[in-house]
Amino acid sequence: QVQLVESGGGLVQAGGSLRLSCAASGSIFSMYDMGWYRQAPGKQRELVADITSTGRANYVDSVKGRFTISRDNAKNTVYLQMNSLKPEDTAVYSCNADVLTTSFSRREYWGKGTLVTVSS
Repeated sequence: QVQLVESGGGLVQAGGSLRLSCAASGSIFSMYDMGWYRQAPGKQRELVADITSTGRANYVDSVKGRFTISRDNAKNTVYLQMNSLKPEDTAVYSCNADVLTTSFSRREYWGKGTLVTVSS
């Protein structure tokens, strides 16, 4: 019904930048909160940042001042601009969206994830 597809991951040196994108498609009537999560090897998945439909953003303390989440509601897309990357930012980054479908069912959807590797 609804698909989320991430892009923009890759290998970058410490101090570098990457921009992740997540595009939602399918039977979308409306989208509510969207967010980025990450899971590093051997660690639990954590919320990195999320953003409401009106643009209010929330960040985990470890990325404040370095990452910026934004969204384009017309394109059903959420972005994560990551600056001053650190090796500890290495993880699989997945996007999440709270979606009301055209059949008026509401649930969360997940993308498959994109790998971000930061070398020291």
